[in-house]
Amino acid sequence: MKRIIIFLVLVVAFTSCKSTSAVATKNESKKENRALVNNLIEKATDNIGVRYKAGGTTRSGFDCSGLVYTTFQSENIPLPRASYEQAKIGKVIPLNDARKGDLIFFKTNKSRQINHVGLITEVNSDEIKFVHSSTSKGVIISSTKEAYYKNAFEQINRILP
Repeated sequence: MKRIIIFLVLVVAFTSCKSTSAVATKNESKKENRALVNNLIEKATDNIGVRYKAGGTTRSGFDCSGLVYTTFQSENIPLPRASYEQAKIGKVIPLNDARKGDLIFFKTNKSRQINHVGLITEVNSDEIKFVHSSTSKGVIISSTKEAYYKNAFEQINRILP
C-alpha cells in the first residue's frame, strides 16, 4: 500500500511538472525564435552599403541571394544559393500574414522565374520593408510601396517556425 501511495505521489508530481515545462518550453521557444529573427535581420542590415557583386557572398560584394544565403548560414540554417531555389524552401504564405524574418521574392525585369529575394525587416498594415542587394545600389532596405517592387512581387516564404 505504501508503495502505491509513493507511486501515485510521484506520478502526480511528474505530471504537473511536465505540463508546466511544456508551457515554459513554448514561451522559451517563441523568445528564441524572436532572438533568431532579430539576429538574422541585424546580420543582414550590418551589410547596408556593401556593393552589389554578381555571385557575391562576402562583404566585398553581395548579390541578393548571396546576402540571404550568408545571413542564414551565420545561424547554421542551410539555404540553397539561388533565389529561385530559395523560393522552394519553407512555406509560401499570404502577403497579409508576412512577418519579420520571412523571405520576400520577386520576378524583376519581366523574368518568368523568381530572380530576386530579400529578408523582411518590418511589416506595417500597408507596407513591407526588406533588406536586399540591388544591382544599382548594393545592400539597402526597400519597400513594397515602391512601384518597382510592388509590380514585381511574387511570394513570401516562411523559413522559420
